[in-house]
Amino acid sequence: MNKSMKATSISEIGAPSVLQSTQIQTPTPGKNQVLVKTAAVGVNFIETYQRSGVYPVQLPFIPGSEAAGTVVELGEAVHNIQVGQRVATASATHTYAEYFLVDAQKCVAIPDSVSDEDAAAVPLQGMTAHYLINSTFNVKAEHTVVFHAGAGGVGGIALQLLKAKGATVIATVSTDAKEKIAYSHGADHVVRYENFADRVLEITDEQGVDVVYDSVGKDTFDDSLRCLKKRGMMVLFGGASGQVPPLDPQKLNQLGSLFLTRPTLADYTLTRDEISWRMGDLFDAITAGTLTVTVDQVFPLKDAASAHEYLEARKTRGKVVLVP
Repeated sequence: MNKSMKATSISEIGAPSVLQSTQIQTPTPGKNQVLVKTAAVGVNFIETYQRSGVYPVQLPFIPGSEAAGTVVELGEAVHNIQVGQRVATASATHTYAEYFLVDAQKCVAIPDSVSDEDAAAVPLQGMTAHYLINSTFNVKAEHTVVFHAGAGGVGGIALQLLKAKGATVIATVSTDAKEKIAYSHGADHVVRYENFADRVLEITDEQGVDVVYDSVGKDTFDDSLRCLKKRGMMVLFGGASGQVPPLDPQKLNQLGSLFLTRPTLADYTLTRDEISWRMGDLFDAITAGTLTVTVDQVFPLKDAASAHEYLEARKTRGKVVLVP
């Protein structure tokens, strides 16, 4: 395919206004890649960090890694995907464009029952929630869980999946509005961050919980450890409030032989089989109605700057999506 396409790129670091529409050559798939006509793009905070210079990128740069669309061209070594197939991925490159490339091993087919927008909204946050509750700590119906930021993107998906497992879920939030959202996702209890460990211990009759999932980091870490039961697991998967200072392992002993892990999605999506399992479970849950993906706002690709402004204003109540 040797024609030009529209894309949104940055040629300088700065505010959202540096995101500009441009016309570039449509890429050609490499040996193990597929070329996908973009239907919808998931917008993530990492792209605001790349645009603003927090994460260095080589300029000019087209952001985006999460998207859904239709395969239009195959690399010579690709045999497991067909032209015309709808696929979704969290691991593409430069998806703020009318077409994008992705490794054939890192995209999965979208069922007819799942929309393009839902398929673009779920891979990154959905697979994160999936690996956390199925692989890092395999939650069962008998477990009690604390999930911080229960109204957030990962939290909203995780709460629904946890309730489908039958677990008891305690979510933390910061506002009344977010409390309502967390309850709507199925939380059994919703508490504020202030003194949350005391509330968790009260709810559990001083027993503590089996696992805490913490993406907040510095501000919640110590109290997250405190509300674990003996031999409980602390899963630290982010640092929204800042990075956790170095920890003396003896503290884990003193608090009850606790486990501590700091996982990342890349290490839980190492193979195509693993990606297919996680995305397959998510698509099945969407189809069955046990998982609702909340697409909050849809912006035209040419208005990506407005999407970044909306995201950075912390207005979101779900996923922000771009469409060509």
